[in-house]
Amino acid sequence: MASSLDLHTSTARTPSDDVESGHEIALGRGLPPRIAGDRHLMRVLNESALDSGDVASASSLDLPSTLTSERIRRRSDISRVRPVDSLSAFQPEAIELPIINEYAHSTSTAVRDIGITFREDAATVVGKGGEPEIAPSFPSSLAPSVLAEDETSSTAPAISASQKAVYRRKSLIHFLTLCFCVFCMGWNDGTTGPMLPRIQDHYHVNFAVVSLLFVFNTIGFISGAFANIYFTDRFGFGKVLVMGSAIQVCAYAMLGPAGPFPLMCAGFVAIGFGLSLQNAHCNGFVASLKRSSHTKMGFLHGSYGLGALVSPLVATQFAQSSTHWSFHYFISMGLYIANTCFLCAVFRGRVQQDVMEEEGENGISENAVDSNKYKQVLGLKEVHVLSVFSLIYVGLEVTMGGWSVTYILERRNGNSNSGYIASGFFGGLMLGRILLMWLNKKIGERNALFLYALLAIFVEVTVWVVPSLIENAIAVSFVGLLLGPMYPILMNHSTTILPRWLLTACMGYIAAVGLAGSAILPFLTGLLASKFGIASLQPFVVSMMSTLIVIWAIIPRARLVPT
Repeated sequence: MASSLDLHTSTARTPSDDVESGHEIALGRGLPPRIAGDRHLMRVLNESALDSGDVASASSLDLPSTLTSERIRRRSDISRVRPVDSLSAFQPEAIELPIINEYAHSTSTAVRDIGITFREDAATVVGKGGEPEIAPSFPSSLAPSVLAEDETSSTAPAISASQKAVYRRKSLIHFLTLCFCVFCMGWNDGTTGPMLPRIQDHYHVNFAVVSLLFVFNTIGFISGAFANIYFTDRFGFGKVLVMGSAIQVCAYAMLGPAGPFPLMCAGFVAIGFGLSLQNAHCNGFVASLKRSSHTKMGFLHGSYGLGALVSPLVATQFAQSSTHWSFHYFISMGLYIANTCFLCAVFRGRVQQDVMEEEGENGISENAVDSNKYKQVLGLKEVHVLSVFSLIYVGLEVTMGGWSVTYILERRNGNSNSGYIASGFFGGLMLGRILLMWLNKKIGERNALFLYALLAIFVEVTVWVVPSLIENAIAVSFVGLLLGPMYPILMNHSTTILPRWLLTACMGYIAAVGLAGSAILPFLTGLLASKFGIASLQPFVVSMMSTLIVIWAIIPRARLVPT
């Protein structure tokens, strides 16, 4: 039968049919040696080759049914058998699948194992066998950066040019209002120096007693710092600013009539309380901004220097009068009435988050942390280190602006115009905060502060040892120029090491302790002057400047905190 089958199949194949290739396989022609030498494989191929002939030829041989069923089984077997040399031709190919729009940056997806999971929004494509195949969609955990970028760009609304102009205008209005508020703070601090000799003469008190004004001012600063946290949570940014300004209006109303000395001390308590509230929120707001925060901080504190520059020019004129000297405080009251009106009109008692969103910033809720903010603020060691630096710096600032006039009068035989030296100091302070910003960026704010402190010590030593009125006046102005950038640098650095949701509370605490320093150091200066004379001012100032360098060296450079 085998020979008849071979004869039949050899006569049945034609060059144009696939049957010819089947008979060649069956006869072992054209096959690789490894395939031809495999008897089992050759037997399977020869038997299956019978199926490639036409039906009529096969039926004429009257094959038994058992052989037919055997051939059917062999046919299924041959579909699974592949020549060894041609295995590469049957390797599965990588299938290019369409990419879901959500991940447009991806290029292709290769065949994956069966354990992969598919999202409901996966694309459906048709495979080779006509079966539907699911194109897997990347989960967000595989490419978080791509997902965040794409979703942000696709969902964030486009800001039109007109809307950007509105944001810029709102931001400018908010910033100028805060600058005027800080200008009034500088006006207040610049007033004290020229008025001290007149207050001493009017109330007939010595250095130690007149220094009590600074002590009561400290009480107001510290109490305002702790009250600020409660008031902020209870009333919000806008209302607390108005509250602080209104308190100062009442304080100047108490000082204007030149009443008894205890009444003046009470007025200084109120001034310290109001300044503490305003200083915390002005610094906290600007420090929370995402756009040009460092530059705005420099101009904000430059406006402080401007107020402290102008104030002594006016206060010196009133201090020369023995009867109307206290009327200067009515001018201060008028400024704070205007400040209160501006704060009401611009911020309208709103919380900081709403004000920041009005100018296109992403504000953080003032109530973001529900737990005890007092415990959180006081539990940060960085806050205390920054506060000590602020205390010494602001104390130096006010001591130089206040007691330098008395020093020039007594040690350099100055006249009534010596009050203008305070204007020179605060003028240098203002210029330093604005003109030296480029140097801060060039060499780094941390290095810049070390440089300024060392140069300030050198210049202050010349005031100490050179007995010249003109040289001392110029040197005091340069000391102000070098001290000026330090406070904005401190506030900017605070934003890098303090939690953002506690920023306003921390700023309030740091500023309040600093304002307390504006009372403590001048008070200590008064005590030293009453015992050793006003000549003790210069060694005291130099020692405090040296302490600033040590404290700045131990302040952390930066640490990663949640924002």
